Amino acid sequence: MNLSKCVIAEFFGTAWLVFGGCGAAVLAAAYPGLGIGFAGVALAFGLTLLTMAYAIGHISGCHINPAVSIGLFFGKRFPAAHLIPYIVAQLAGACAGATVLYVIASGKPGFVLGNFAANGYGAHSPGGYSLLACFVAEVVLTFFFLLIILGATDVRAPKGMGPLAIGLGLTLIHLVGIPVTNTSVNPARSTSQAIFVHGWAIGQLWLFWVAPILGGILAGVLYRAVFAETPEPAVHAVPTKPQYEALPGTAAND
Repeated sequence: MNLSKCVIAEFFGTAWLVFGGCGAAVLAAAYPGLGIGFAGVALAFGLTLLTMAYAIGHISGCHINPAVSIGLFFGKRFPAAHLIPYIVAQLAGACAGATVLYVIASGKPGFVLGNFAANGYGAHSPGGYSLLACFVAEVVLTFFFLLIILGATDVRAPKGMGPLAIGLGLTLIHLVGIPVTNTSVNPARSTSQAIFVHGWAIGQLWLFWVAPILGGILAGVLYRAVFAETPEPAVHAVPTKPQYEALPGTAAND
């Protein structure tokens, strides 16, 4: 597939993930009387990924996450030459999605930016979780996310079902992780929100790059080492007779 088409797809896919997932958190999670809460936000993130997996999966693979691209590289599923273009497109798309969300959210009278669905630890964790707890959560959640992706997209997996498993996997990850870190598992998603919040969000952003990428690398290496299909050794046998039927008029048929 043409790389330029892939990076454009990654741009729009990541924009949709941030706008849909973070948009649900910012606009709908705490709406008086009708808010969707943690479960609704988790479902929104899962649905954005599910819909984009069907929309652009056949174009770019629908990584829309630097940790996924890096994890797939370590799993020998993605070329090194495409890493930087993909990550740049993902970051640009995430920032575009966050910008559209900001324009909409700020149109409400009395708008206050708040945490703008940014990720944080310690005092900025939704549940007040420690730095260590948040780091472990992000590594483990991203690790299992990549295992789901690698398994669901394996050539031996049922065809056409991958996006469902991956989208539902991201939903489950958010159900677990929102109270801890507001759930990142995606450095691009974390960066786009931190840019608007500034201050503490920028200061804590390092964790939401390091931990997801570490989790992705561990999953990629493990899957390749343990679960990848081992090619059967080729058997070079000498045929005792032709392995074809000659066409009429050829020397073998004379």
